[in-house]
Amino acid sequence: MANFFEFETDFVDSLRCIPMIVRFKLDTCGVKLKLHHWHNFNQIERESLVHKPCLTPQEIEEYKQYTQNLVYLNTGEYAKQLDIDSHPEWLNLDNIPIDLEKKAKEFNLIITLSQWQNLTNLQRFVLIKLSRPSHENKNFLPALKEFNIYSNHE
Repeated sequence: MANFFEFETDFVDSLRCIPMIVRFKLDTCGVKLKLHHWHNFNQIERESLVHKPCLTPQEIEEYKQYTQNLVYLNTGEYAKQLDIDSHPEWLNLDNIPIDLEKKAKEFNLIITLSQWQNLTNLQRFVLIKLSRPSHENKNFLPALKEFNIYSNHE
């Protein structure tokens, strides 16, 4: 599960930005890691957050503790702890999030429920994050292409 997306290729070698796989794990364990925290980590520490598992309840708790320890060791503070959504939007296979539909319409695209359901949890997470109004969204269209949703474009 430690795959990077093609739209992340401009920064994955250096890991200067937090990759989506890590953002997914952070949301899963409820840690609000800021970019300044990330920049205080060395390359090995960043890679460890990419590769460390975060699926089972035990792994999620270990990932949270590991991340908080890294933040504290490198910055002298802890990252903000967030509530963990027990029903995150990316696990809802019955509805496409409204912000995602709106963002797709900006590109004259319609994401069908079938397309949404055929994505992985991580891919759905990515599209939700990239479609938020507060996000710069430059990777939204590349992600749609990578996930084979762009074919509806006219």
